[in-house]
Amino acid sequence: MGSDISIALPEIVLALYAIGALLAAVYTVKDAAAGLLVWVTAAVFVVLAFWIGMDDSAAQTAFNGMFVADGFARMAKVMILLSAAAVLVMSKVYMEQRNLLKFEYPVLVSLAVVGMMVMVSANDLMTLYMGLELQSLSLYVVASLRRDSVKSTEAGLKYFVLGALSSGLLLYGASLTYGFAGTTQFEGIIVAVQDDVSLGLLFGLVFLIAGFAFKVSAAPFHMWTPDVYEGSPTPITAFFATAPKVAAMALFARVMFDAFGGVTGDWQQIVAFLSVVSMFLGAIAGIGQRDIKRLMAYSSISHMGFALMGLAAGTAFGVQAMLIYMAIYVTMNIGTFAFILGMERDGRPVTDIQSLRMYASRYPTRALAMLVLMFSLAGVPPLVGFFGKFYVLRAAVDAGLGWLAVAGVIASVISAFYYLRIVYFMYFGEETEALDAPSQPLLGGFLIASAAIMVFGVVNLFGIEPWAAAAAGTLVN
Repeated sequence: MGSDISIALPEIVLALYAIGALLAAVYTVKDAAAGLLVWVTAAVFVVLAFWIGMDDSAAQTAFNGMFVADGFARMAKVMILLSAAAVLVMSKVYMEQRNLLKFEYPVLVSLAVVGMMVMVSANDLMTLYMGLELQSLSLYVVASLRRDSVKSTEAGLKYFVLGALSSGLLLYGASLTYGFAGTTQFEGIIVAVQDDVSLGLLFGLVFLIAGFAFKVSAAPFHMWTPDVYEGSPTPITAFFATAPKVAAMALFARVMFDAFGGVTGDWQQIVAFLSVVSMFLGAIAGIGQRDIKRLMAYSSISHMGFALMGLAAGTAFGVQAMLIYMAIYVTMNIGTFAFILGMERDGRPVTDIQSLRMYASRYPTRALAMLVLMFSLAGVPPLVGFFGKFYVLRAAVDAGLGWLAVAGVIASVISAFYYLRIVYFMYFGEETEALDAPSQPLLGGFLIASAAIMVFGVVNLFGIEPWAAAAAGTLVN
């Protein structure tokens, strides 16, 4: 039992912190300490990320094999914790100015992150579901945090209803898998699959994939994403676009390789189909968007399609490409949302793309940083975003999925239109009523740091390549 607790100690520490923070806030200063709680929570996330990142021990299992701590889980957890910390810090002033900063906000984010950490370490269908639900229930609440807004309430409700549907699909898939494999543990499922892939197990696999596709907002299970992105307060949208995506994609990979790794050919076509549909839907549907948060939702759907391309390869290099892609994607999104959070007119948030006309003439440095991020999201060489796409395309080609790589290139060209349109408005659009001068140096710092990573990361991707290769190696063995 002692060794079990030591293996799951980061999750236990974070869960105890969340419970302690909740009790302390309820019985003492309530919302007066919310600002301090945001900083403390972000600091806890960063400390845990360094603690987990410095651990280089071999893969270990805990709680009778239900929980696994390996290199793959560690890399995913570091990405989740650092992106959650960045979004929390970015959101503080925005939430304070709009009277949304309640003490529950950092506590709910902490609980969501505990769920995500459990998800990526799940080695059993029961553990998987517990982590997934803890994450989801926390996210349903933060989506509708702005109770006096119809859009925010609608976003939370829509997310809840469709999330419940996806959880139902996932549970149905898990029950079918358990029924035909006779176990909920991934080691047992992979043995059962190797002996004989029955039709019932394949149905279970399909329902599981449908549930995961909801969580990563892959088409055709993406329907909640645009409304939830648009309706939620902007910092919450930034959170949705980063940490939960990493957790869901890591969980997807974990189940595919640890439980169904012996039948790659059976799930490869399904994941490739999700990849193609997501890339093209995100690319085409994003063209008509006028709201930048809604546009980022379609951008997210398209990018998840590219990440799924790495997973569809069914190889260790494919998983490595997917991890690198997610790390780059999260970094780009943090910078982009730092820019969106700073878009205000007369102190009110603005999300209309048209309001960016001639932005560069007033704020050239921020416009240049945003240009770099837009080019990187579009995959324009030699920025880091191009190398993210290059890795997943190469993984697809190496796995004999050349048609998928070609589809990815075409979708990338189509989606470049709406990223370049933002750049066009900033530099060449007709003059409109100016946006307020940026008032938060912290947001500017995140924006410029993110853009700088996209430029200087081309040297060696800041060393994440060997780390991702080692992480993928622990999963695909």
